[in-house]
Amino acid sequence: MMEEQENCTRITRASKKRPFGIAMSNSSIHQNVAVPTKRVALGDLTNVPTAAAAVIPSNRQDFTGTKKPKAAHQVKKKTLDNRVEEIRKPEIDVEVRHDDPLEYADAPLIYWHLRMLEVEENRRPQPNYMEKVQRDITPTMREILVDWLVEVADEYKLVSDTLHLTVDYIDRFLSSHTLSRTKLQLLGVSSMLVASKFEEINPPRVEEFCYMTDNTYTKEEVVNMELDVLKFLNYDMGNPTARTFIRIFMEAAQDNPAFSSMQFQFLACYIAELSLVDYTCMRFLPSMIAASSIFLARITMLPHTRPWTLALQQFTGYASYQLKECVLAIHHQQCSSTETSRRAVKEKYMEHKFKSVAALCPPSQIPHHYFE
Repeated sequence: MMEEQENCTRITRASKKRPFGIAMSNSSIHQNVAVPTKRVALGDLTNVPTAAAAVIPSNRQDFTGTKKPKAAHQVKKKTLDNRVEEIRKPEIDVEVRHDDPLEYADAPLIYWHLRMLEVEENRRPQPNYMEKVQRDITPTMREILVDWLVEVADEYKLVSDTLHLTVDYIDRFLSSHTLSRTKLQLLGVSSMLVASKFEEINPPRVEEFCYMTDNTYTKEEVVNMELDVLKFLNYDMGNPTARTFIRIFMEAAQDNPAFSSMQFQFLACYIAELSLVDYTCMRFLPSMIAASSIFLARITMLPHTRPWTLALQQFTGYASYQLKECVLAIHHQQCSSTETSRRAVKEKYMEHKFKSVAALCPPSQIPHHYFE
């Protein structure tokens, strides 16, 4: 399975002490540093100008030892049904009519639970926090940071869920906390520390995260920032990400032998990770990014086959016209993945263990009738 490949044993770095980051002194902000032959991650960061919902079993007893009355179960079921109906409302881009033959009764209950979680306000970053909250950090700096974190996650063999959660923590934290650019990398490694403790079997130690930054930050600084992130999250570290939904959508997406391979799964994950680097993609829900990644993976592997089927529409709750804006935004990232800000993602998925899916070229344009 793909998850098993991702979660393989983490190699040690004792044999190759190559720092991932560089110390970012205040003087470097105002100096023109020559670009090294070999890329040093985050080297240019400071030079950038500022510009559950489960059904209660019927045989459950209350604290008195007696069965709950039947009416109570009916209320519980009604409440759950109401919440499922809420997630289907057009306000959150899921349009359903009762006379629509494509009813969603086949969708797993856990999927709708995740859809309800992803729209909760406290689980979503502000899509324009750079303009409203931050004064010293720009979207370009964020791109450099995320691209570097992709390298770190790949070096330490962290699963893609850890990377997605890390970026989620960063964006949510920056949506409510003004941060200086000198602390941005600290937030990045501390968020990855929290995410790896939640997702990984053997997460890297704090000292290793300090080493990633070439000891720019001390162990105490990383631990203190980790505590700030945990307090901000209210210690609720789980959150549905695009990777979560891709795993669910694969069941409906693999309706063709060409889409049943490991290569197709890696391709969808590659496209989803490209969206992490793009600040503007935060305006899309994780489930929509996952659906759009499936859309683009299918059209990349079979350009002349309609990428969105009725089965996918029924399973995901998204019609093709609802995905258009998100698909075109990520498609632009896929076509321009050779740019510096997305180079680490492309290099990662050029590796043999990921079936070199980054070498697959998407169509230059997507026919408009695919969104009808």
